[in-house]
Amino acid sequence: MFIQHIIGLFTDPVGEWEKIREEQKSKNGGFGFIFILSAIPAISGYIGTTQVGWRIGVGDPVRITGDSAIAIAIIFYLAMIVGVFSIGWVIHLLGKAYELEKPLPLCLALAAYTATPLFLIGIMEVYPVLWLNMLLGLPALAYTVYLLYSGLPVMMEIPAERGFLYSSAVLAVGLIALVSLLGMTALLWGMGLQPVFTS
Repeated sequence: MFIQHIIGLFTDPVGEWEKIREEQKSKNGGFGFIFILSAIPAISGYIGTTQVGWRIGVGDPVRITGDSAIAIAIIFYLAMIVGVFSIGWVIHLLGKAYELEKPLPLCLALAAYTATPLFLIGIMEVYPVLWLNMLLGLPALAYTVYLLYSGLPVMMEIPAERGFLYSSAVLAVGLIALVSLLGMTALLWGMGLQPVFTS
């Protein structure tokens, strides 16, 4: 069922958000797809950094060892899952500030389906070329923001004007979480979890 929702979010986002909302009202759960989609960028990153590598200038490709890559891929996978569930929890908590009492599973579904373009574009990590990843990643990021702004009013059943402010608050929290994640990455690297390059 989640594949139909993913296709719908790219073909008719507003209509698909309504279907997701109604499904969540009746089912109230079903988040296994988050664990599947989160694996796409993690596995792709593992393959790209160990098998393909990336070039800096005209030299040989730079790769990291399999042991190093698997540790980073696992941490990356867990960080994405925690990130989606955290944003869902934030949506739920901010709902109280906007005088909305929506169930947590509905908020988690909103967060999970909003992040779908970022999960799917993660396949590009198989070929880690910075300019190509930026060229394709920025539209995916923009579409993710669009899904948040179009989906939140529908899922929370509020007017678009209130939804804009609510979505902006969620986006701000998401950006703060991203900066925190970058800081934690630097800490982990300092504690010995940095990539180990092949010679």
